[in-house]
Amino acid sequence: MADLAIDVEGLRKSYGGFEAVKGIDLSVAIGEVFSLLGPNGAGKTTTVEILEGHRKRSAGTVSVLGHDPGKSERVFKRRIGIVLQETGIERFLTVAEVIERFRGYYPHPRPLDEIIEVVGLQEKRDERVRKLSGGQQRRLDVAIGLAGDPELLFLDEPTTGFDPSARRNAWEMVRNLRDLGKTVFLTTHYMDEAQHLADRVAIIVGGLIVAEGPPGSLVGAEATKTAVRFVLPPDPPVLPPQVADVALVSGDAVSTQTDDPVGVLHALTSWALSNDVEIRELTVSQPSLEDVYLSLTSAQGPG
Repeated sequence: MADLAIDVEGLRKSYGGFEAVKGIDLSVAIGEVFSLLGPNGAGKTTTVEILEGHRKRSAGTVSVLGHDPGKSERVFKRRIGIVLQETGIERFLTVAEVIERFRGYYPHPRPLDEIIEVVGLQEKRDERVRKLSGGQQRRLDVAIGLAGDPELLFLDEPTTGFDPSARRNAWEMVRNLRDLGKTVFLTTHYMDEAQHLADRVAIIVGGLIVAEGPPGSLVGAEATKTAVRFVLPPDPPVLPPQVADVALVSGDAVSTQTDDPVGVLHALTSWALSNDVEIRELTVSQPSLEDVYLSLTSAQGPG
């Protein structure tokens, strides 16, 4: 379809007798930030590599910008950009020199100054790569992916290992890409990142898509339940049944999803007062995308 950057139907990939991707359907609109989420071994990397043209599919149809990526056409490669988790870059070149080198590989590259501005490296334009911070080097990775002025950019775990400030800066960079009209296919292990950046997300588990839609709609499906979390002191008395029957205990941390938060809180606080137990870090909140993700992935298992 003309308004789709990616259109996948019945995608399957097998390695011998093991089927890593089991017939998924997927679509990404032009100009959309789309995030594919899933635990290790779920089929996420295999799916992305098929979309990028790096791996052959076993069955199904795949259209990326109107091309079959399995054909490895040069014109297709010119229209996409790929930002891997790690990129080998000459450490003694400057930022501008690195970007200029990669621009030279394309017939119609994006202007150097525009690339530097989009990724927020204006002040580091003449800095050598070896002197950049981790976050700045990651921005340079994205700049390299933008060198050919791609219509579709694949971003693989763009903020792994970042501190909170660097992550926020990276998020702003992704928003800049969307403002340019780029389509962004994002993979991340950070649920808050997907929730803040993605127009839509898909969760893949065991080679199957188990949920898809805007982050708010996926969270909304669980909105009848409220998350209650707290920390107990060492060797506490047995929790009251109304709490214990619905709680997940991990060490001294307790969490639960309940459609009766008032009843759970009443039972919990009454129990704590009666037994002189200090409840620490008590929080009550609506479910997040992370809650939905954990619920789906734990329910499905590794697949």
